[in-house]
Amino acid sequence: MSYDTSPSYPRPPAQQYPYDPTHPWQYQEPQPPGPRLPRREALGHHSDLRILRGAYRWQRRVATLTALGYFTLFLVLSAYAPSFMTSDITPGLPAGLLLALVQLPVTCLAIALYEHTARRSVDPIADRIRKQAELDAKREAAR
Repeated sequence: MSYDTSPSYPRPPAQQYPYDPTHPWQYQEPQPPGPRLPRREALGHHSDLRILRGAYRWQRRVATLTALGYFTLFLVLSAYAPSFMTSDITPGLPAGLLLALVQLPVTCLAIALYEHTARRSVDPIADRIRKQAELDAKREAAR
């Protein structure tokens, strides 16, 4: 029968103490750290990322406020104007049902606004940042 001497779990690295653990009263100077790697600049320019965040924030607000604004209007009318919501627009079609059915096209409009603002404002900025990052990577590889 043989005994496996290798540990089943890797041992944690030894802790670095500023003193010898066997003689803690004898202080030793800490060793200076090894050579530091040069600090790399972040990809893209900070102002470009700020502009991209602002464009994306505007995009989310436009789409969200379109869909939620209409739905909130529907809820407010349901709560505070029940006579309007039960009034007939055409025979057999109350205003509340018509406004509820219009919710689907309004949601589609919110999606279309989201895509339109993405193509118009967010995507060009993201493409510019992506191209700049590729150029920075190629320049870094050439060094």
